[in-house]
Amino acid sequence: MWILRRDRLLLLSVLSALLAADVYFHLWPELWLRISRRCNCRAPPPSEGSVTAAGAVQDRTTEGSKLHRLLSHPLYRVPHTTLPAEELLLTRHETTRSYKKRVTNLNRKRRAHHAEGNLSVPLTEVKFDPAAPWLQFHLEISKDALYPRSSSTVDTLINQMNNITIINADYTPDEKALKGECDCTQVVKPSGTHLKLILRFQDFGKAMFKPMRQNREDETPGDFFYFVDYQRHNAEIAAFHLDRILDFRRVPPVAGRFVNLTSDILEVTTNEELQGVFFVSPANNVCFFARCLYMCKTEYAACGNPHLLEGSLSAFLPSLSFAPRLSIPNPWIRSYTFTEKEEWEVNPSFCESLKQIHPYSNIKRLLNMMDLAIFDFLIGNMDRHHYEIFTKFGDEGFLLHMDNARGFGRHSQDEFSILAPLYQCCMIKMDTWLRLKLLTLAEYRLSDVMRESLSHDVLTPILAEPHLLALDRRLLKILEVVDQCVQKYGEETVLRTDFFKQPLPSSIQQKTFSS
Repeated sequence: MWILRRDRLLLLSVLSALLAADVYFHLWPELWLRISRRCNCRAPPPSEGSVTAAGAVQDRTTEGSKLHRLLSHPLYRVPHTTLPAEELLLTRHETTRSYKKRVTNLNRKRRAHHAEGNLSVPLTEVKFDPAAPWLQFHLEISKDALYPRSSSTVDTLINQMNNITIINADYTPDEKALKGECDCTQVVKPSGTHLKLILRFQDFGKAMFKPMRQNREDETPGDFFYFVDYQRHNAEIAAFHLDRILDFRRVPPVAGRFVNLTSDILEVTTNEELQGVFFVSPANNVCFFARCLYMCKTEYAACGNPHLLEGSLSAFLPSLSFAPRLSIPNPWIRSYTFTEKEEWEVNPSFCESLKQIHPYSNIKRLLNMMDLAIFDFLIGNMDRHHYEIFTKFGDEGFLLHMDNARGFGRHSQDEFSILAPLYQCCMIKMDTWLRLKLLTLAEYRLSDVMRESLSHDVLTPILAEPHLLALDRRLLKILEVVDQCVQKYGEETVLRTDFFKQPLPSSIQQKTFSS
């Protein structure tokens, strides 16, 4: 009789322990996440005329919204036209069919792994939805931009990335295929600067997760070289919003999110190498670090509190098997040594020589390089060693403005050399110049529209105030460079209208030019 009672006591103890573990590892982190989002004093309540991260107006009442007025300006309200199939990156039928097969194969592999490992964690099946936001985002990529101005897909995708179920965490085969294996002898870096993971969602979408590494108020130390700087999750978020405000639309959608390192990553990953970099710190916080020759040290780990960690989620582009991309060295690449200089740094005629070489003999490619230089100067990114293009579009395609985590490091310094492409080539797209001029006006001030746009991210505030004010200062410096070029070479040579198809009312032109 005593043995039966002892068995019941033992069973009750085991069930109590399991319940306590479930509360601690699952229910409490979720409750804490909801509390932190609801009680975050840094996040102001949505204002009238709320505008989402991709610019779609959520509310009919938009009085007082500078961002809404900017996106309603004729320079941004270009009539939408249906693009021919050859100007779209993917075809709907073939892409949908291929992704559906991949989902079936993934579910089969996940079930086999789950059965083989006799895992106690419930298996979450991947559900393929032809209307999934990530798939619609892929299908809307065109020769001119990653998403059309009039699309609401990016809004939906960003909102979904905030809370969709994560079913797997791993390293990305796409990235390995594109960038090659990690060669730590080529660049001097301290450990842990490239800490990032690839997260797979329940609807088969993917995003790159970059965790929080430093506070928003911290500036990059003055003794740091650009190639030893931290990667900042908030810089990725801010770069996406700035790219949209400039109407480039070349940065993949990015959203902030609180991630549970235990339930969202450690418990769902099937990669033993990834599992091996997780540990519990002396403060009982869950931490993980990167696994590479120069960054596999626990002192460079990212830690939750105790499980939750904020970070950025950058939506993945289509797989390289569907949409091959070419990674091209930046002609204005910096020297990744302590003493050497590149040709553009010592040769004032570098651009004239570059114009004789393909693909920069194509004026469109060169003008796209000017856009990239302007974008990098505004965010303070000195680490643009490569850029990428979709091979389908060739020289006529746009440049992807990816990997912006080293931006917004120093608000007190403007690195003028980032503008070398602009002041050496002395040319800029007419529509780019018009929008830059527009953003200097008080009613559309760049810092104000950025502040408003960023306020809709769940991790707000994204940027410290000095970084926002630095955008206004840097914008004026860009226009000063253009003015100097115009004085030297004339408007027709500098302000290029080669690809400016939009009719511009004379009233708008006069107001913008005279500002």
